[in-house]
Amino acid sequence: MADTSFEPHGHRSFWVRLRTLIVLRWIAIVGQLVAITVAQRMFNLDLNIGLCFLAIGASIIANLFAIFVYPENKRLSEREVAGMLVFDILQLAFLVFLTGGLNNPFALLILAPLAISAMALRPLTLTAVAGLSLVLVVALMFWHLPLRTQEGFIMQQPQVFRYGFLAAITIGVIFLPVYAGRVTSEMHTMSEALTATQMALAREQKLTDLGGVIAAAAHELGTPLATIKLASGELYDELEDHPTLREDAKLIREQANRCRDILTSMGQAGKDDLHIRHAPFVAVVREAAEPHADRGIAVHYNIEGAHGDTGRQPVIERRPEIIHGLRNQVQNAVDFARENVWIDVFWDDEQIGVRIIDDGPGYSPTIINRIGDPFVRRKRRDARPGYVGMGLGLFIAKTLLERSGAELSFANGRGSGDPDPGPGERTGAVVVTIWKRELFSESQEAERAALGENRPIEV
Repeated sequence: MADTSFEPHGHRSFWVRLRTLIVLRWIAIVGQLVAITVAQRMFNLDLNIGLCFLAIGASIIANLFAIFVYPENKRLSEREVAGMLVFDILQLAFLVFLTGGLNNPFALLILAPLAISAMALRPLTLTAVAGLSLVLVVALMFWHLPLRTQEGFIMQQPQVFRYGFLAAITIGVIFLPVYAGRVTSEMHTMSEALTATQMALAREQKLTDLGGVIAAAAHELGTPLATIKLASGELYDELEDHPTLREDAKLIREQANRCRDILTSMGQAGKDDLHIRHAPFVAVVREAAEPHADRGIAVHYNIEGAHGDTGRQPVIERRPEIIHGLRNQVQNAVDFARENVWIDVFWDDEQIGVRIIDDGPGYSPTIINRIGDPFVRRKRRDARPGYVGMGLGLFIAKTLLERSGAELSFANGRGSGDPDPGPGERTGAVVVTIWKRELFSESQEAERAALGENRPIEV
């Protein structure tokens, strides 16, 4: 499989549409207007209405400016997202300054822009925004306008509660970006890995469909090519007195043979359009391993049938995800094997499976329980000695095979403390893939059914 690399922490800021931040800001503006109105009229608080409306008006003007200047579907850069969120933090901090500082329970809302920052900004920019928020919160603890009632009574919490509120917001400023950023990064990583999986499956599906078309073409064109060859042969024998025409007849026969050879080499021997969807289990495994059979590593096949009977093989669907997943496992084994790779194909009345073992160094004990996770770490070098990938290939193989109903397990052929016997022994990585036999019951029925007429190729 071609090397597919992604940047798990890529330009996430370009996920954010300007319209999204505008809508969120309108919601905040409405909430601020309602809070100030209720505080003044229902609780008789003496607020500096002019400055409060000035702060809210600044948000309204900023929103209107963004609406009329930029297109509705604009995607924001990291700097633009950071600028809008810093503006919201400063505007909210100014409102809290006017309404009692940390005596105002709405000071907790300063964490809201940080949550968006954690999902949209890179760590360095996020740290700067969180640092600004923390500085403002600490400043609001000591500098703010008192919250007074109409009768002149100053409303404030006990000092110990204010310090507790400061500690809570400080912890939130630190914890919330880390938590939200980690979750968002995991979601982004999984999304990219699944996208790569879909691309790999689509590629394998195209190759499988192409194989079916080629096999069908070879089957259907066999008769006309044979007719051309026969007719050109007869002309060649009858044109002894016409050397020029005889050469033309010879050329026609040679080109017909060439067409036959091309179709044979492009297709797969023994398969036509009626057989392309189902094949014996061992044949599917061999087909998956075939591209890596001539890479300097000896690939050994061991067939273990039910009750010692290796003659009657189970028939399964030649599904692209099965072929691609097994091929990736074989590739991984060949990459790290010293001299040998063993492919054990086994089945019984309940299940069928494949065991792939190499004589390489095996998996590191520190990573073996996380095999199959995408982007385990950038340049993860402790997965297997010499490994420089990100775990995406194994994730794709695991995902595709599990989609087909398989269960996978990973292990090493020897314990972590056992001595290395060297090449030639089954001491490397072990990957076991098992399906329940009932998953392929339709394939067994299709094998026993009459072939019938050729089916048209679906495009």
